[in-house]
Amino acid sequence: MQKNITLKRYALIVAATASFLTPFMGSAINLAIPSIGREFNANALLLGWVATSYILAAAAFLVPFGRLADIVGRKKIFTLGIASFGITSLLCGLASSIEALIAFRVLQGTGSAMIFGTSMAILTSVFPPRERGKVLGINVATVYVGLSLGPVLGGAMNHNLGWPSIFYLTAILAAIAMLLTVTKLKGEWAGARGEKFDLAGAVLYAVGLVSFMYGLSSIDTSAWAKYILAFGLAVMIIFIKYELGVKQPVLNLTLFSKNVTFAFSNLAALINYSATFAVGFLLSLHLQVVLGYNSQTAGLILLSQPVIMAVISPFAGALSDRVEPRIVASWGMAITTLGLFILCFISRNTPVWVIILNLALLGTGFALFSSPNSNAVMGSVEKRFYGVASSTLGTMRLTGQAISMAIVTLLLAIYIGNVKLSPDYADMLVKSTKTAFTIFTVICFGGIFASLARGNVNSGVQQKGRV
Repeated sequence: MQKNITLKRYALIVAATASFLTPFMGSAINLAIPSIGREFNANALLLGWVATSYILAAAAFLVPFGRLADIVGRKKIFTLGIASFGITSLLCGLASSIEALIAFRVLQGTGSAMIFGTSMAILTSVFPPRERGKVLGINVATVYVGLSLGPVLGGAMNHNLGWPSIFYLTAILAAIAMLLTVTKLKGEWAGARGEKFDLAGAVLYAVGLVSFMYGLSSIDTSAWAKYILAFGLAVMIIFIKYELGVKQPVLNLTLFSKNVTFAFSNLAALINYSATFAVGFLLSLHLQVVLGYNSQTAGLILLSQPVIMAVISPFAGALSDRVEPRIVASWGMAITTLGLFILCFISRNTPVWVIILNLALLGTGFALFSSPNSNAVMGSVEKRFYGVASSTLGTMRLTGQAISMAIVTLLLAIYIGNVKLSPDYADMLVKSTKTAFTIFTVICFGGIFASLARGNVNSGVQQKGRV
């Protein structure tokens, strides 16, 4: 009994540390981009690839590594991922050119895919269903703590110690997580041990998804983007047809066709991230360009959303152990829709306290949605699919982020064009922001119905055909 409790404790510590690392790195390094540009004399396009290369690599390998973890062992892939993430973080800090930094960021994204494709699966393997929502809520809370600390701690470290210090701190935390994994996390979990890994399917998936996400995010900046987007869609169609004929596919598509809870929970996640990811970006521009706040003050104002998320997520996750996840998550989606609707009326005269309260409202809605939705996804599949389920949910998150930013960049191109943002364009920025929030409100409203349609998990009357 004591041994089982100890295993649970270290599984949660290791998974939470890993879940903190990547959002912290992402939000912290964004504040260091100008410093990186000055040091390497890099143009805006190359600086954009510092962030984009990481996201694309993570998205490309999430599902393949999730499936591989189900076959060879989730702890093995997680350990390899946390080691890779730590080493490449160190290399990023030591990079001598912008090209080297981008290359190391690709490798760092690959390590991140191993982590995110397995950490939630390990928690689901170790904790019984009645405790799953609570621990997934704690795990999600650490993501929001990372998002919250990133701008504050990252900005301070960049200012006082230089941008490489952010990568060095990440490397140290990764080393601690790896040490705990090797010495304290006893056991191995491989629900699909002995099955064959679908290499051809993995390649098709990676090529198709990367092409689609790159084309979507670059549609307004690259003449080739629409062709790359079309190529990505074509490859994904080929991937789907191929996977349907494979006995042991890298992504079992029957999880979508026969498992209502899994399909609609992932759809709800895609919709939610598509409608919410760009909120911070838009409000950051509004606070600085329209209202004239400096970046530090703007960052502190925007903290109100992730802080609320971090506080509420564990309670929302625990609530979904007792109340059907679709009910809790759907209420979260509805509250998020309300928050987005209020932002449709943002203007030059909107008081800051209104923005802060609305960010808190959005944080509440997203916290109520995220943990229960993760609980629904992981509770809807058999143990042999935990890795695939975890990584599929992660892919929905990354794809939703790409869609959200693509909508915003397209609207900025339409309303403002290729000019340097300044107070001279404040009115046009407000118009584009209001249009974006209107679109996001409509998207999120549709997500309420996708969330409600998922069926029940806790009551034992979940749809037939659970795969």
